Amino acid sequence: MSNLNEVTIYTDGACSGNPGPGGWAAILMAGGHTKELSGGDKDTTNNRMELLGVISGLKALKYPCKVTVYSDSAYIVNAFNQGWIDKWIQNGWKNSAKAQVANIDLWKELVELTSRHEVTFMKVKGHADNEYNNRCDELAVAESMKFK
Repeated sequence: MSNLNEVTIYTDGACSGNPGPGGWAAILMAGGHTKELSGGDKDTTNNRMELLGVISGLKALKYPCKVTVYSDSAYIVNAFNQGWIDKWIQNGWKNSAKAQVANIDLWKELVELTSRHEVTFMKVKGHADNEYNNRCDELAVAESMKFK
């Protein structure tokens, strides 16, 4: 049984064009408190924004926590839950096609952040009936619009 504080983080990324202007968002919930974070970039990709949502949420934690990350990004959830990350690291950050993993800078940062916490990744259906996923999408899209 973990004695770490439990934190729930919902994340999302959005991109208008891929590449193009993009935004990310994270909603952190713990102990009855909720915090919304968001940001963006004028020239980015959807996957970079998805990754930055998770990274930013984890970076906001001031001490080790037991974290459940909810994301509609199969790219991120599968990388952890299906062991892609471990294989990429073993293969020197090369994917199954022997090509360098895309967004390696962000993946390395995310791996480092997940090592500080007990993190579980959960896939949520995007643009469905989950209010927190929908709110993250709203925030991320609003960030991407700032660059139009």
